[in-house]
Amino acid sequence: MNLIDLFTDNKPLQTKKIFASNEGGTTIQLLADTQLKEHITKVPAFLVCVSGEVVFENEKGIVEKLLPGDFVNIAPEVKHWLNAHRDSLLLLIK
Repeated sequence: MNLIDLFTDNKPLQTKKIFASNEGGTTIQLLADTQLKEHITKVPAFLVCVSGEVVFENEKGIVEKLLPGDFVNIAPEVKHWLNAHRDSLLLLIK
């Protein structure tokens, strides 16, 4: 899903709560052709692609290409990994 898709009303100012966080956020940089190897999170996480292009995959067969503005909710206790196709910057909120 892309962040812009959250706003469906034709209003000049809109807000949408998309994720409740207790642990804060982390930025991740992956250069092209780099893999963030498989791992798990113990809590739900929200991953947003800020720039570049990455592919998110998990052990349940989910494969999501993430471009700027795209995001994915990461379930706890599910192995997942990332492959960067271009230099990429991501924001992870837990």
